[in-house]
Amino acid sequence: MSGIDVAIIGVGLVGSAVIAQLGTAASAASMRVVALQNSKKALLAKPGQQLALSGWKDALAASSANAFALDELVKHLEALRDSNKRHIAVVDNTSDQSVAQFYPSFLKAGFSVVTPNKKAFSGSLDLHLAIQQNVAHGVSSTRGPLVYQESTVGAGLPIISTLQDLVMTGDEVKCIEGVLSGTMSYIFNEFSPPGGGTRKFSEVVAVARENGYTEPHPADDLSGSDVARKLTILSRLIPALSEALPEGFSSVPTQSLTPEPLLDEKNADVYVKRLAEFDQHFDELRAKAQAHNSVLRYVGVIDVPSKTIKASLETYPATHAFATSLGGSDNIMSFSSSRYNNRPLIVQGSGAGADVTAMGVVADLLRVAERRA
Repeated sequence: MSGIDVAIIGVGLVGSAVIAQLGTAASAASMRVVALQNSKKALLAKPGQQLALSGWKDALAASSANAFALDELVKHLEALRDSNKRHIAVVDNTSDQSVAQFYPSFLKAGFSVVTPNKKAFSGSLDLHLAIQQNVAHGVSSTRGPLVYQESTVGAGLPIISTLQDLVMTGDEVKCIEGVLSGTMSYIFNEFSPPGGGTRKFSEVVAVARENGYTEPHPADDLSGSDVARKLTILSRLIPALSEALPEGFSSVPTQSLTPEPLLDEKNADVYVKRLAEFDQHFDELRAKAQAHNSVLRYVGVIDVPSKTIKASLETYPATHAFATSLGGSDNIMSFSSSRYNNRPLIVQGSGAGADVTAMGVVADLLRVAERRA
């Protein structure tokens, strides 16, 4: 049977959705799962076989094999590859830095990597370059490993692939601008709607937390670091900016929305309660925007000619797409280029959630299968 074998690390919300979609994808016959692993247990298929996707949770829980160290996992996968004579793609569904740092080793072993984990591509430039040095580039390279990371920015939205298409077809990208955080999108859609708003900032954040739109500690979202990571990933796909951020996301000028007195508050409940002390500051920002018929949006901006990369709270006219087109936790991205000059190319839609993130992962796996089957 032609196709590729898939090893999955991380079977939480996103990982479980990936497995479910592999069971229903129209082209799933080209892929078979041969390994599953979480932080405690592992499952390996026997040579020539695949793991059953029905009942995998019980099988993993009952497995007698402890989770493999990554170098040990590589040895097991190499043995399967030698026996099955099929290309292997490793899917990292975690947000684990140690797994991200192991990508060069996966690639050196000849395995492709597919992931929604932002940390490998938004961290140090050294790690990013080590990954790129071990990837097979060009359509003529038909055997080496591949890396796909669509879900690192915008979940299942075609943001990375759109940027890559612009660059690879010779377009000159001038500016990328957008709402890249589902959490920040929800907060400011509610706090600063086009028709004007009256809700308190702390109230909106509290509701977002209650509905599961924020991280357990909202400061992790209000820091802007998630947007900075996504800007790093995108900027490294633009030749003129590929090495502009030596320390990755920490090199991006990022505006935190956490008031200074709360910067060291580790207790999330206390943080949310005390945020109300600073509502007047946010009220004033909103009032200033509304006085100019504008809204507030937390955005990421990459201006290529000036080599400006930043994450910050900005104002936009109430008629702007960032004001009128967003709902809930949508993401929106605007690409301005030589070809898309007067009217930018817009990508918009749900930018968060296990199902749409998994869709991006499975679509990337299908791309690997098409190129390596």
